[in-house]
Amino acid sequence: MIDSTGDATPFRIEVPEAALDDLRARLRATRWPARETVDDWSQGVPLAYLRELCDYWARGYDWRATEARLNALPQFQMEIDGLGIHYIHVRSSRPDALPLVLTHGWPGSVVEFLKVIGPLAEPGADAFHLVCPSLPGYGFSDQPAEPGWGVERIAATWAQLMARLGYESYVAAGSDWGTSVSATLGRLDAGHVAGIHLVPPLAAPDPRTFGDLTESERTALADRERADADSGYSAVHETRPQTIGYGLVDSPVGLCAWIVEKLRAWSDGEDALTRDEILDTVMLYWLPGTGASSARLYWESFAMVRELFARPGADVVTVPTGCSIFPRENPRPSRRWAERRFTDIRYWNELPRGGHFAAFEQPQLFVDELRAFARLVR
Repeated sequence: MIDSTGDATPFRIEVPEAALDDLRARLRATRWPARETVDDWSQGVPLAYLRELCDYWARGYDWRATEARLNALPQFQMEIDGLGIHYIHVRSSRPDALPLVLTHGWPGSVVEFLKVIGPLAEPGADAFHLVCPSLPGYGFSDQPAEPGWGVERIAATWAQLMARLGYESYVAAGSDWGTSVSATLGRLDAGHVAGIHLVPPLAAPDPRTFGDLTESERTALADRERADADSGYSAVHETRPQTIGYGLVDSPVGLCAWIVEKLRAWSDGEDALTRDEILDTVMLYWLPGTGASSARLYWESFAMVRELFARPGADVVTVPTGCSIFPRENPRPSRRWAERRFTDIRYWNELPRGGHFAAFEQPQLFVDELRAFARLVR
């Protein structure tokens, strides 16, 4: 497949065997800490769990299988604003399919969309042309060498990407950082964005409702408070991404522990993701060495995210909006809170199962949600 723009270069992942040998050697040479002094995850990833996972990583995990799955999809790199942006571009065989730019977050990657790309592009009435970029400093996109690559600049870059691919009207969707990028796209490129689908929407609790909170709102506030008490990772990313980056880029075990703790804490149960899916996610950070560059997005933009959580009605977005709330997601704003920021909510649904990595954990539900919203804005 050739993209419709001449400045897109076909991209293929070809990791040298020497890089995999180096990974295995580092795993075997790990200097392990003493075990935790508790019998749960309250001090972080338990030693026995991580040793078993990393032993499998060194002896049983097959990167080449994942590499082949990725290479089976049309991948490209396009230079925009001085940075090479890696993206998957799958056109539906249905000519009138709706263009969709789908954005991941941290600690995610395009890998978490592998289960949904095919179904979303299927040639039915609800088909999409899929564009799945890797965030700058993540995966196989270039790592910024200068400050300024925050959410606003990324959204402007996505708008250029979609325009250069020939899409005059499109839907933007995402989770984690992808929700912020998609919402910002809806504000910056409103003339071309038919709608945004957010998992979940980011919106502050509305103090005007505190006198008559629903049970789900009370639970959401309590869960948010617990999450705030467990947000040390984001404080480190926001304040010292370079410092934590040395360990994340040099130690595969350190990187694995840093990511696995969040994969487990934010998903819907410890069996939501398989060992291979966990390690696929870690490999998209280990192979390109993006421990520091990915964390730096928090240094650039996390203050903006805190503002969204703190001030009702901050950063108002007026394009048609769809919201899917999975039960293990955090935060989980109520519709009346979200309506302070998103003034044209066309679709709202609270799902029975699933967590932060919805496309990874519950691919069919994720596909159904996107289709249901898209029907309202096609």
